[in-house]
Amino acid sequence: MNEIRRRPALLISAPASGQGKTTVTAALARFHANLGRRVRVFKVGPDFLDPMILERASGTPVYQLDLWMGGEAHCRQLLYEAAGAADLILVEGVMGLFDGNPSSADLAVRFGLPVLAIIDANAMAQTFGAVAHGLANYRTGLPFAGVLANRVANTGHAEMLQTSVPAAICYQGTLYRYPDFALPERHLGLVQAHELADLDQRLDGLAAAVAETQLAALPEAVELVNVQPVDVQPLLAGVRIAVARDLAFSFVYPANLDLLRAMGAELRFFSPLQDSTLPEADSLYLPGGYPELHLEALEQNRAMRDSIRAHQSAGKPSVAECGGMLYLLESLTDSRGRHAAMVGVLPGHAVMQERLTALALQSVGFPAGALRGHTFHHSRMETLLTPTAHGRCPNGGPTAEAVYRAGKLTASYLHFYFPSNPDAAARLFSP
Repeated sequence: MNEIRRRPALLISAPASGQGKTTVTAALARFHANLGRRVRVFKVGPDFLDPMILERASGTPVYQLDLWMGGEAHCRQLLYEAAGAADLILVEGVMGLFDGNPSSADLAVRFGLPVLAIIDANAMAQTFGAVAHGLANYRTGLPFAGVLANRVANTGHAEMLQTSVPAAICYQGTLYRYPDFALPERHLGLVQAHELADLDQRLDGLAAAVAETQLAALPEAVELVNVQPVDVQPLLAGVRIAVARDLAFSFVYPANLDLLRAMGAELRFFSPLQDSTLPEADSLYLPGGYPELHLEALEQNRAMRDSIRAHQSAGKPSVAECGGMLYLLESLTDSRGRHAAMVGVLPGHAVMQERLTALALQSVGFPAGALRGHTFHHSRMETLLTPTAHGRCPNGGPTAEAVYRAGKLTASYLHFYFPSNPDAAARLFSP
């Protein structure tokens, strides 16, 4: 018989992106953490920036819950494990509640997670109630915990909103406009948590606001069922992997690092911005991030560039994702026209664009099977290399990101989710 754990849980969603899901999830996490509760937070869908904020708010790493990238069993196991270590589980949804396939609503129904809908009430009156009614009743069987009005102007506005909500729907409270506590953004989303010197002050201010809502009480408990965990083989036993980690290269899933360790790898972190050489390693992992914001520092660190070129010349494996791939090109130009020389082990150049150039889930076929992940970038790259493979969208979209091979280097705009195929991931790093 499968084991069952019961824990209070809540999935925070909205009618659309930009309604305040991350802000409210972070506020809830910090409020309950400040009370001494153990809080575990998850993020639906591919994202690196929101989880950084949520990790700071909760004090624990934030993992993805994605029915396509990771699969149901993987998601179920993550939730069950969290239930054994937490007093409260929070899940931030992706886009709008019913957007995408699978959607946040699909996840909520699959695991019985009550949904709190955040509605941006700015410039809205009685229509608030209509939106609340639609979200609660659009899909039969959706566990719905209620609605929260966000960015409300004043108490009169709040009263108008509350009276518009049908009696069958729980009005969970009001959050007013708090410009001092807003989370700043840039071209890929929220500014990274470690770049905000006053982030803790902002989070504590938001937590104090949540204390005035019905969300101050723990949500209802949910039954989370154990599954048989995947038997991870020691495919990387004894392999030392140098992993870039600093302000320029920070887009990596915690589940990726966990899996590499579970397969026997030893992870050795380094900074392309500050360190002069790679640590002693058999393989190299350059995840994505913001190299375009650190052009001068990356260019001036010639010793690190030489060290990476030596790694490549020695025929050792490397995996470079998105920003990590841009770093390996001959040059990178930001959106203001500032140009810098990069490592140069990949022939080609990239230029940052003002607009988003790609956003899609992707699956790529490798000899050991398909690896799943996503792409999200604002740059365009030119290279003479011929791709060895292309990504495919699960929903039939036109995006097909190229995957390049140069010796034992694998490079792509794709951010891979290694638990989607441990064998394929291991082969990328195997000496």
